[in-house]
Amino acid sequence: MRVSIPLMSSPARKILVAYSGGLDTSVLLTWLKNTYQAEVIAYCADVGQAEELDGLEEKALKTGASKCIIGDLKDTFARDFIFPMMQAGAIYEGKYLLGTSIARPCISQGMVQAALENGADAIAHGATGKGNDQVRFELSAASLAPQIEIVAPWRQQRFRDQFPGRAEMIAYAAEHDIPVKATAKKSYSMDRNLLHISFESGILEDPWYDPSGEADRDMYVLSVSPEAAPDRPETLQLLFEKGSCIGLRHDGLAEILTELGDVNSQGQSGDYTLFNPYGIMRILNLLGGRNGVGRVDMVENRFVGMKSRGVYETPGGSILLFAHRMIESLTMDREVMQLRDSLIPKYAQLVYNGFWFAPEREALQALVTESQRYVSGEVRVKLYKGNTIAAGVRSPQSLYNEAVATMEGGSELAYNQDDATGFIHLNALRLKTQAFRRQS
Repeated sequence: MRVSIPLMSSPARKILVAYSGGLDTSVLLTWLKNTYQAEVIAYCADVGQAEELDGLEEKALKTGASKCIIGDLKDTFARDFIFPMMQAGAIYEGKYLLGTSIARPCISQGMVQAALENGADAIAHGATGKGNDQVRFELSAASLAPQIEIVAPWRQQRFRDQFPGRAEMIAYAAEHDIPVKATAKKSYSMDRNLLHISFESGILEDPWYDPSGEADRDMYVLSVSPEAAPDRPETLQLLFEKGSCIGLRHDGLAEILTELGDVNSQGQSGDYTLFNPYGIMRILNLLGGRNGVGRVDMVENRFVGMKSRGVYETPGGSILLFAHRMIESLTMDREVMQLRDSLIPKYAQLVYNGFWFAPEREALQALVTESQRYVSGEVRVKLYKGNTIAAGVRSPQSLYNEAVATMEGGSELAYNQDDATGFIHLNALRLKTQAFRRQS
């Protein structure tokens, strides 16, 4: 797959650019239009950025875009990307819930579709040559539409020479009447979607710096600090069907729905109110956020070879992953669980590195889907000062048998304790053989 295109003067060339409305992508849009003498279409995927999208279309048109497309991908993102990943139990390097990583293939899919529908020759992005996003966007595009070319300005020396810093971008915006708020740069960068918000760069590049102090409390968007969370636990019940959460039970659900405004019930199942995946994520984000759940601070290994420090807020995803594990513990066969768990690092790595549309990820997903066949039931959790606490689990598909597990006697027909003697002898045989060899 080609990753750059030559300078061309044909006015027929059409480039679709990933656009957020900030200084970087606004400058990028104008630069592409002038440098390539091309028609430029602005594309923004709505994956849950909320108020960040306000006024975006007007701004793009004033910046020089022939058209601004805002793709509403919120439902798609939750249903086709977040939920399948949660079924896999994916977590990168033990801490990261892959919020940015899993959004990129969803955005890429929307971009490619929009490019094809609008006859674009190429798609462009503002990801730098040091990060993971350039890989994720371009591997996804290669999988979906290999005929579309990619423009990556940050990997062009001429672009880096023209914009060595933010001051040059601000000057360029003023010179070309680009409508951006050219303010001093924040001490960090952030990226938001339905699953999480990430913070990195700037002052956070020092791994010894503590972003949880009083001075940085305004940085966080989705959650209060655990110290500032309520002093009483909040109870929540989740209803699962085949590995996906489909319903919630909470005493204050009516007030929550009023506060959110854009979440609608999909019906009732007993005491549970049913929601689509988008609705589940919105509600869990609110509940987790107000209880300080889901903050992560870590140094991770980027695909391109360097380590980077990231701070993340993933309130709803943290609750969902915890509850999903609870229902699996009751309903999943031991060997199936161990097999699936052995693949979690590989699955998470594939998502992180940008191989969502690769055949190996799809093959793993087929196994995950099969493993979730009986993962249905109810989970009760308590949210308290940054913690998600197990408070009960039950299922009609439960493999837990109290009559067998009890320490208070139980049926000898179901489990004869005498049988354990032979079981232990057989498992000890090779250990004894090793011991005799060492003694000889």
